[in-house]
Amino acid sequence: MSSGVAVVTGASRGAGQGIARALGAAGYTVYVTGRSQTADASRLGGTIHDTAEEVTAAGGRGIAFACDHADDAAVRGLFAAVERDEGRLDILVNNAVALHDELIRPGPFWTKPADMAEILTVGLRSSYIAAHAAAPLLVAKPGGLMVFTSAPGAVAYAHGPAYGAQKAGTDKMAADVAVELRPFGCASVSIWMGFLKTARTAAAVAERPGQFDALMAMAETPDFTGRLIAAIHRDPDMMALSGRTVIGAEQAQAYGVVDLDGSSPASLRPIVGGPVTYDEIVLD
Repeated sequence: MSSGVAVVTGASRGAGQGIARALGAAGYTVYVTGRSQTADASRLGGTIHDTAEEVTAAGGRGIAFACDHADDAAVRGLFAAVERDEGRLDILVNNAVALHDELIRPGPFWTKPADMAEILTVGLRSSYIAAHAAAPLLVAKPGGLMVFTSAPGAVAYAHGPAYGAQKAGTDKMAADVAVELRPFGCASVSIWMGFLKTARTAAAVAERPGQFDALMAMAETPDFTGRLIAAIHRDPDMMALSGRTVIGAEQAQAYGVVDLDGSSPASLRPIVGGPVTYDEIVLD
């Protein structure tokens, strides 16, 4: 029996790929979205079709759906297809993000390409559009969950101002979305992921030997976040988390969720601090 229907954006590789795979292992039908349909579409490899196959192999039902998240009409078409073919949506994971190849290059932002600001288009604005299109399906019955993937760059300097603004904006968006979803019994949560074991990370480590050694010792798989999302959705007290930004490693410990190798990833709080706590006052 299916655990429900999920959409994971930006899931051809990286964090989205692992999250989708873990939701498949938890029994979900997972719509895997992204632009990459051939292995050469990115220097990092990965396709939506590969991920969909992994979801199905893990025990779920993977559906590859080609979608450019910079295209509002394409995003609306995605959720129209989910409504038509599934008649429901239980989880939206807003994960699509435009990460520039020069993101980790040293130097001030004005010496790097101006189009690094695309992370504010595909990463912040795209999450708003996906949330806007998905909300009518999520609020159709209590128990829906909207997740935003984020990182400590929301509160600590990392990779420059565009990256930081995207992460901080993501956390605040999740909090504000929660205010409007709450009357419908639908939760919104932002999750700080840790240092991830992905193809992008492997490339960065290879380019800068020694720079990431300490972080690699604390690295987690992207599947770990997917396992956490499934646990949040199963939690009968899920609404208690709504509006919060949680550190994935900490929330996973509360649920007893472990990584693929059975380990419990460490929280980065001692290094970067914790998420912002937003005021509960509603100005309307």
